[in-house]
Amino acid sequence: MKIPVVLLWTAFLSFLPISELRGAIPFSIANGIPWYFAYPFAVLFNALVAPGCWIFLSTLHKLFLKMKWYGNFFDRFVDRARNKLRGNVERWGWFGIAVFVAIPFPITGAWTGTLGAWVLGLSPRRTMAAVILGVITAGAIVTLVTVAGIKALDIFIKRLEL
Repeated sequence: MKIPVVLLWTAFLSFLPISELRGAIPFSIANGIPWYFAYPFAVLFNALVAPGCWIFLSTLHKLFLKMKWYGNFFDRFVDRARNKLRGNVERWGWFGIAVFVAIPFPITGAWTGTLGAWVLGLSPRRTMAAVILGVITAGAIVTLVTVAGIKALDIFIKRLEL
């Protein structure tokens, strides 16, 4: 795959709620992008989720709530986000959002962190700082695991020198 296509897919995967950094960084590295470029590139696009999500929640969300299917979906998603984040935020404040986002597991990324902070009434500035800190940490963890996993697999793969 050509580098511009890989970078486009990396940006897209970084911004998707399902994959975020867990999908973007391994994809990018597996397609020939060096880890030291893949990490900041994916982190940059994943960090854009916080302001994008906050703007959506402040504007278009109010219009979409008038649609029944959207309201039902959003209510379920909000309840899940609120339940997952409430303990962290009560214990550690805005830093709890950063810790939550930093854990690279499904449903613990920038989207859920931003939504949870919005639901819990945190300020946009603190939310952005917490999400960015969490994204930087999660990106480092995913990059380290990806690179270490590739190095570990090298033990089992015989390389042919031509």
